[in-house]
Amino acid sequence: MDRIKNKKILIVDDEPEIQAMIERFLRKEGFFRIYTAASCAEALACCRSEKPDAAILDVMLPDGDGFSLLPAIRAFSTMPVLFLSARGEDEDRLLGLGLGADDYMVKPFLPRELILRLMAILKRVYATPVVERLPVFRLGDLWVDLESAVVRQAEGEQQLTAKEHAILLKLYEHRGRIVTSDALCQAVWGDDSYGYENTLMVHVRRIREKIEPDPSKPIYLMTVRGLGYKLLPSAESR
Repeated sequence: MDRIKNKKILIVDDEPEIQAMIERFLRKEGFFRIYTAASCAEALACCRSEKPDAAILDVMLPDGDGFSLLPAIRAFSTMPVLFLSARGEDEDRLLGLGLGADDYMVKPFLPRELILRLMAILKRVYATPVVERLPVFRLGDLWVDLESAVVRQAEGEQQLTAKEHAILLKLYEHRGRIVTSDALCQAVWGDDSYGYENTLMVHVRRIREKIEPDPSKPIYLMTVRGLGYKLLPSAESR
């Protein structure tokens, strides 16, 4: 089942018609763990007992307002909140967002837009992040595994240092093209990279000792005189 549709949604509004309309559209979209409250007190009680994953809060409520309710919720919950309000003034919208709301919609509203905004919030907060694997690429008879920071060959493995890893990653991202010495220093040492060109040369020499058949006659990590370096990996990579 869709992880997003499995989330608990709390609707806080003292107008039964609006409550019912929002709930109907949520169920149509596949949400089924839906709770409702018509006051600040009911909303707080529900938040404590049911621990919803997100809330749609009306600003005007019979025993207070959403602007005071949200800080009370924030005392024990970080769930995302979408404000609904008949008050469309910029000051109210900025106040709601400043209190930590994730979005602010003005009544009357399109139910479909409300659902789309809620879905965007839920996906941003709860969707499983995509973790990109670092590349593994071939240089002749050896493999450079940037995911594990090692160089693998028949004789065994050699560990890459953090600086060597950063240099190879930058070169691989621009493989077959020149990467200037300045760009490499920036990638490795950041904003304090000025004056590191000689240190870069030392690291490049150590990398060549790990990846080149003959480090004195490189065929993979090439120097482009006056500009920088170029990585020429084999065609096969993964």
